[in-house]
Parts: sequence; structure tokens; C-alpha cells
Amino acid sequence: MAKARRVLVVGALGKMGEKVRAAVADEATLSLGAALEAAGHPGLGATVEDGVRVDDDAKAAFGSADVAIDFSVPAATLANLRFAADAGVAYVTGTTGFDDAERDEIAAHAARIPVLHAPNFSVAVNVLAWLTREAARRLGAGFDAEIVELHHAAKRDAPSGTALRLGEAIAEGRGQRLADHLVLERAGEIGARPDGAIGIQTLRGGDNPGEHTVLFTGRGERLELIHRSHTRDHFARGAVRAAVWLLGRPPGLYRIEDALGLD
Repeated sequence: MAKARRVLVVGALGKMGEKVRAAVADEATLSLGAALEAAGHPGLGATVEDGVRVDDDAKAAFGSADVAIDFSVPAATLANLRFAADAGVAYVTGTTGFDDAERDEIAAHAARIPVLHAPNFSVAVNVLAWLTREAARRLGAGFDAEIVELHHAAKRDAPSGTALRLGEAIAEGRGQRLADHLVLERAGEIGARPDGAIGIQTLRGGDNPGEHTVLFTGRGERLELIHRSHTRDHFARGAVRAAVWLLGRPPGLYRIEDALGLD
């Protein structure tokens, strides 16, 4: 049996980090190689799965890994990607909230190592994006498209990366550019809905891990596509599945659709 490949979990003691560690433990081809936390974290020095010690030394952590899995914040992800590129470690990240310059930086690192960046690692959500694209293509211009997303009160970016990905799927199905049709805010005397608009409405509250509804509204009928998350477990399982797929790939910026075989 081949030796298990080593995974570095970024933010190993956070809510998603704990889920990722559990998913790694369930994957026979992987083992925990390193657990990274921010400097000053109270859990530094603790021992987790496989006798791994939680550390804040990123250079050392990447020296003990074949692939990293990261759900954190843009600044931390970009900093860790630099270490990953220097160490030749594949990188899977579900961090959202990047601006255009930061996305360009991710692409630059992907010229040196394989990077898979996705706003959502749920297999079902990515099937939802595929269905959304196909619905937009087949329903045509006679149906207005809106997206409503609900997340927990602590989420820092809005709209969610998943909602934006669903908006892109609608635009792709229509042969549009999302930036030309995206509507994020409505207030006051705004006039009639513009033709081809793709609206995203953001809701925040409680501890909801994530809920997305895509509405295609026509004359006398409406199609709704809905995904609701009840835990974070499936995000972690999807990220681990992506990590297994990414290992051994050449440098490049990959999509979750590539790993799942969705076109």
C-alpha cells in the first residue's frame, strides 16, 4: 500500500480546521502532516491527530506537507501561498473575499504549484451551479434571475463567494458577463428591473452554515433551485476530495469543477 500523503491544515483549531482534520482522518490515502495556527493562538503547542503539534511556524509546517487545505482569510491565504510555492506544496483553499489584485496573486503562485481555489467545496453546491447554468441557458431571456443567500452572523464577506459563483453560472448560461448585469443593492426610486439583471440579496444571522436559493421567475411560473447546509462537514469532505485529486497535478489554477468532473 502506498504511503499516505501528508496534509497541512491551515487554521487547524478553527471550526473548519477541526472538520478538515476529521475528514483527513477518514481518508485512507492521506494523513495529517502539520497543523498551522496564527501566532498567539492559545492552542499553540497542543497535540492533535497522528501526534502532530499545532505550530505557528509556516515554513516548517510546509516542509512537513505534500498538500495544504486552507479555509481562512485573504491575507493569511496569500501569505501561506507564498510558503507553499517556495516549498512546492499543492494548495487547496476555500477562502473567499479576494479582490482582483489578490486573485491575480493567486494565479501567479499557481504558475509554480497546483492550486485549487473554490468558493464552496460542497459537491451538491457545485452540482447546483451546473444546474443553474443549464437552467439559465434553456429558460432564456424570458425568465428573470435572482439569488438569495443566508449565512451566519460572523461571516465577513458579502455576498458570499458561492452566491457570486451562482451569478457567474447564470451569466455563462446566458452568454453574458456577470459584471455587466450584477445588481447587489436596491433602495429608493430605482425604476423598472433592467433587462438581463442578475440580482443577489444577502442575509446574515444566527449560526447558519449557508443557504442559497436561485430563482428564475417568468410569467405565471417560477423555478427555484435551493441548497441548504446544516453542518460544515460536507465542505471539509469536498476539500479533502479535491486535495486527493490535486496531488500530482502540474502547476496551474484549477477549479472544483475539474476535480468533480463537472463541465
